[in-house]
Amino acid sequence: MRVIAIDGPAGSGKSTVGRALAARLGLEYLDTGAMYRSVAFAALRQGVDPDEVESVARIAREIELRLGPDGTVLVDGVDATIEIRGPEVTRAVSIVAANPAVREELRSRQREWARKRGGGVLEGRDIGTVVFPDAALKIYLDASPEVRASRRSKEVSDLSYETVAADLARRDALDQGRAHSPLQVPDDAVVIDTSGLSVEEIVGIVSEKLG
Repeated sequence: MRVIAIDGPAGSGKSTVGRALAARLGLEYLDTGAMYRSVAFAALRQGVDPDEVESVARIAREIELRLGPDGTVLVDGVDATIEIRGPEVTRAVSIVAANPAVREELRSRQREWARKRGGGVLEGRDIGTVVFPDAALKIYLDASPEVRASRRSKEVSDLSYETVAADLARRDALDQGRAHSPLQVPDDAVVIDTSGLSVEEIVGIVSEKLG
């Protein structure tokens, strides 16, 4: 099984690079962050507080989740592609992702996804450290806070740069400080600062590491 693991904070370029790399290598791509966002979306849709640990864990176990190769996301048959990227879900997702039972369930689904495909390019925050510690290649993408906030503010045009920057700082603190599977740089990862690099340049660097 050939797994390429891409980790890093929000706005570092994981999704864009992951999709481009998967296309270059002829592998399938999985955005694991979309899975956590989908659980948060389902909880909010059902009127469940993201802090309700048991209720959110139940939702994670029962949710019907379909992530299409074109980026579409279906949650219990509902197209949530746009909604999972909205500010309400964004504020809730780090709380949901800190739930150990949610992480256990989604890790199981991620491993099964890769097993069925004989590998793939998976991106998230604990792929190289927890989900696939024996991945063929581990990449950790990062960028300056200013660059990351600028990228995200362009994706969510209804929010100001300052609001996006504050949200990113809050998410960084939650992701790095949570007790279960915190965001960390894998010991054997290739670390790339994407601040001044194009997607093509980043994919080229990764391709060279694969030989």
